Amino acid sequence: MMFARFKAEDRPVIIASGFILVILALGTAYTLSTTGTAPLLSPGYLLQQLQIGSFFGICAAGMMLVILLGHIDLSIPWTLTAAAMVATAVGGPMAIPAALAVGLAVGLLNGFGVAYLRIPSMIFTLGVDTVLRGLMVAQTGGFAPQDAATPLMLILAKSKVLGIPVAIFVWAAVSIVIVLLLTRTTFGKSIYAIGTRERAAYLSGIRTKGVIVGAFVLSSLCAACAGVLLTGYSAKAYQGMGNAYLLPAIAAVVLGGTHILGGRGRYAGTLVGVILIVLLNSVLSIMQMPEAFRQIIYGVVIIGMLLVYGRGDRVTS
Repeated sequence: MMFARFKAEDRPVIIASGFILVILALGTAYTLSTTGTAPLLSPGYLLQQLQIGSFFGICAAGMMLVILLGHIDLSIPWTLTAAAMVATAVGGPMAIPAALAVGLAVGLLNGFGVAYLRIPSMIFTLGVDTVLRGLMVAQTGGFAPQDAATPLMLILAKSKVLGIPVAIFVWAAVSIVIVLLLTRTTFGKSIYAIGTRERAAYLSGIRTKGVIVGAFVLSSLCAACAGVLLTGYSAKAYQGMGNAYLLPAIAAVVLGGTHILGGRGRYAGTLVGVILIVLLNSVLSIMQMPEAFRQIIYGVVIIGMLLVYGRGDRVTS
């Protein structure tokens, strides 16, 4: 076979990278034929797209940890929004710590519900998301607590160092932490073991409940971090600001080859999946595709990859 020389976990990364090249080629051909320019090949334009993509890229990093367990976190949209709104309400130097505290609290709640109460993660996290939405609407009356993000949020989201947006450095730092956790720590190995077969992991001595709680905490912290950056980029927090990030985050993780039932996946695949989604969204924007059509594409992608990766045995060799 064409990809026989590569390891099984490398193939999704290679395939997704191939799609990135196809998207770049098609987008460049379209813009050259309509405007005579090729913005997709401009380093400045690509950096701008990666800056925007860093928000959901961070969400995808946290989501990957939960999916590796065989679970899912549907509370990301309003975890992001709640963290952003609390941060702008608190303001000053405590704004970002307050946002991260929201992420920590939501993660602990999600982890407790899934690990200890044994409620399916899809149901429990969706319920938590709905509760967060109600709390924010009740607290703010449907409006942001204040209009302006803090100066530090603006720096993290909009400033540049050596011509590279700081938001990309934040994304890179989160990525490094996730990679080190998955590849160099017992916690990371436990995530893969639980995702492969939770009961076997428990019988082997792994504290499965603690690992599940930890993964959900990291997922929510990533969402809170993304909320801080998005607030700085938008200069304010607003209702529903996280709604557009759930489906692309899941799509990026699945596109990168992470097994939807857990136990298998590499962060490199998630990273490539994020870049693929960012460029796809950019090309669709250039072609003036409506938002509804973009959402349909994301859904079709997830369903298609579920058919490819979700039908196999959960046990890896």
